Amino acid sequence: MKIKAAVLYEMGKPRPYNESNPLHIEDVDLSAPGFNEVLVKIHAAGLCHSDLSVIDGSRARPLPMVLGHEASGEVMECGAGVKDLKQGDHVVFSFVPMCGHCLPCITGRPALCEPGAGANTKGILLNGDTRLKNQHLHPLHHHLGVSAFAEYVVASRMSLVKINNILPYEISALFGCAVLTGVGAVINTARLTAGQTILIAGLGGVGLAAVLGAISGGAATVIAADINPQKRAMALQWGAQHIIDPADSNAVQNVKDLTGGGVDIAIEFAGVINALEFAYAATKRGGTTVTAGLPHPSKTFSLSPALLVGEERTLKGSYLGSCIPARDIPAFISLYQTGRLPVNKLLSHTIALEQINEGFERLATGGALRQVITFA
Repeated sequence: MKIKAAVLYEMGKPRPYNESNPLHIEDVDLSAPGFNEVLVKIHAAGLCHSDLSVIDGSRARPLPMVLGHEASGEVMECGAGVKDLKQGDHVVFSFVPMCGHCLPCITGRPALCEPGAGANTKGILLNGDTRLKNQHLHPLHHHLGVSAFAEYVVASRMSLVKINNILPYEISALFGCAVLTGVGAVINTARLTAGQTILIAGLGGVGLAAVLGAISGGAATVIAADINPQKRAMALQWGAQHIIDPADSNAVQNVKDLTGGGVDIAIEFAGVINALEFAYAATKRGGTTVTAGLPHPSKTFSLSPALLVGEERTLKGSYLGSCIPARDIPAFISLYQTGRLPVNKLLSHTIALEQINEGFERLATGGALRQVITFA
């Protein structure tokens, strides 16, 4: 079938993106779903820094590629082997397709699925195929098994989580990345317990989702840090008790003064090394520092093993919020529906597919939280 999609042919184009137009809106061919695959009509797709990092070249992916990984939609057709979905079901995408058979999957860590990670790196679906071609019949790569900046997609059944049909699509899309990654890092990776103190460093859409998750999870004190004063003010308005400018020379000491020696948990979402250094330095003896940011692969972080040992620190990475999407997406949606996780606050803009380059320029300048492309 013929669909419209946003195709990236070249990484590293100069900004502003609304002038260089790195993403081309064009007609592409989408093949029918194969075995254990599903045709989904995309109703909403979020713009995320993970997409931006491919556009600017800091996270290389095979090109050409249809980007987009945070999305929700409606099942239109199921391929052979799909028994638990039907036409009309609403689904949210997980950006790691999960085979269910590798060691991480069978030991409860499907975010680390080995075949899923391999497929994502190669820009293919879980079964090794591609379903997209451009107007010249050249294959187009899939982004994280999703490629949601398109009217329709074909995805592995293992990339989809069925949800109830009540939520607006522009809200349910947020659960596929911003909420999974942000709230998951707080609840699953850091394992926040009621009464603990927590620092959230980096207040984009994912970081602010983590602020909401920390409040919902019972943190006694939530400290929010970002160099952007508007985002700090927003975190304060949403329920954080304290805000910090990490560029302040006294930032670490300010956190220690507020918490009597440092936070129990610090989570970094900024994707820059100095933010991780700040988060680690602000963590108390015996505390846990989590990083969910993705700086350029060439960037490194140094620490003192003697300090790590002598203070019994923990430093952890978090991918997909250490989530089990089939379990956690419905759970987080339930929290939203009962008013305990108001993730609708993350939605700052709704835009059309044709405005996607303008949207990524807005994201690059820090002028948006979650922008969502909506399709009729």
